[in-house]
Amino acid sequence: MATKNIISDLNKGEKLTGTNYDIWHKKMTFLLKEQELYEHLTTIMTRPPEGNTAQSCRDLEAFETWSKKNRCARFTLLSCMHDDLIGAYEHCATAKEMWDQLMFDFGGDFCY
Repeated sequence: MATKNIISDLNKGEKLTGTNYDIWHKKMTFLLKEQELYEHLTTIMTRPPEGNTAQSCRDLEAFETWSKKNRCARFTLLSCMHDDLIGAYEHCATAKEMWDQLMFDFGGDFCY
């Protein structure tokens, strides 16, 4: 519930327009760290192969947990963009792909 309030508050303020990328990037970094989603901007996980072992089940569970958090990170990023930009980035399969593409498109001198 707190996450929805934070995103709602951000949406009342300035969204990413392209010309405000530097400050938007900083705000998103703070927000996603607070939500414990920042790792999804720097790493990806692939679906594990099918299997019947206990390890296969743990791997699948870890992937499903990661996928759910990745969707939350993607939603957060998209929700904090100006409507005109959403269509250009909603195709990104992961939050990391979107984050990297935004940095490529709008620049920035940030280090991870």
